[in-house]
Amino acid sequence: MTGHPGVRAPWRTRLGRILWGTVLVALYLFLLAPILVVLVESFDNATYLRFPPEGFTFDAYRQVFGNAAFRTGIQVSAVTAAATALLALVAGVPAALALTRLRFRGRAAVEAAFLSPLLVPHIVLGLALLLILAPIPLTDTYPGLIVAHLGVTVPYVVRTVSAALASADPSAEEAARTLGASGFTAFRRITLPVIRPGLFSGGVIAFLLSFDETVISLFVSGQNTVPLPVAILQYVEYRSDPSVASLSVLLVLLSVVVVVAVERGIGLRRSLRSG
Repeated sequence: MTGHPGVRAPWRTRLGRILWGTVLVALYLFLLAPILVVLVESFDNATYLRFPPEGFTFDAYRQVFGNAAFRTGIQVSAVTAAATALLALVAGVPAALALTRLRFRGRAAVEAAFLSPLLVPHIVLGLALLLILAPIPLTDTYPGLIVAHLGVTVPYVVRTVSAALASADPSAEEAARTLGASGFTAFRRITLPVIRPGLFSGGVIAFLLSFDETVISLFVSGQNTVPLPVAILQYVEYRSDPSVASLSVLLVLLSVVVVVAVERGIGLRRSLRSG
């Protein structure tokens, strides 16, 4: 007896929950397994990568900070990412304001142009940027790296700021201008506090994307400016030891800490949510 036909049997409900939970656990394990393997490998005491590890030590983490190429790469990536994030905000905020507040012919085409770098493979962008920057010349320079990274970071800033602007009330700015405030004053006093979460989220995303960018950096970097991802590739080309795994764990932790801090502080999901 199963009772009323409209009432699902309790055992079927429990079985469905168990199966759904099993699928979720398997999915998370599939996604996190590579990171877990790298985490375990980062504590190995061998001089080469192997799995499973046969020892436990923190020597690989000490080697990361003792490696001159890694230290230089961290410096280059940090400077490039900070400058890229700042310039992406400078370029992305006016673009988001124009796309959100103005109605003009070709608006859809302009919006598509800003988002098009997200649809193009990075290897294609890297080759195109190399052909453009090499004759100037801007390859193997900080300005070249920054310009190259702006192409893949500005679209994210435009997106986050546009989502934040969607929640702002344009009539409040109009009222401020009616009362005598200039356009800049109305933006600074009325609009800026509302879109600040989108600005911060866009800047953080731009920083992380620039810091971790590998393919484009590989095309436009050289001997004098070697970002960290390129330094890692050059390192593993000739050797492979647990210090690479340790550095990878530190980079993953950096990204997780930054994203969690942004989410707890201003709500990253609310900033990315479209209006």
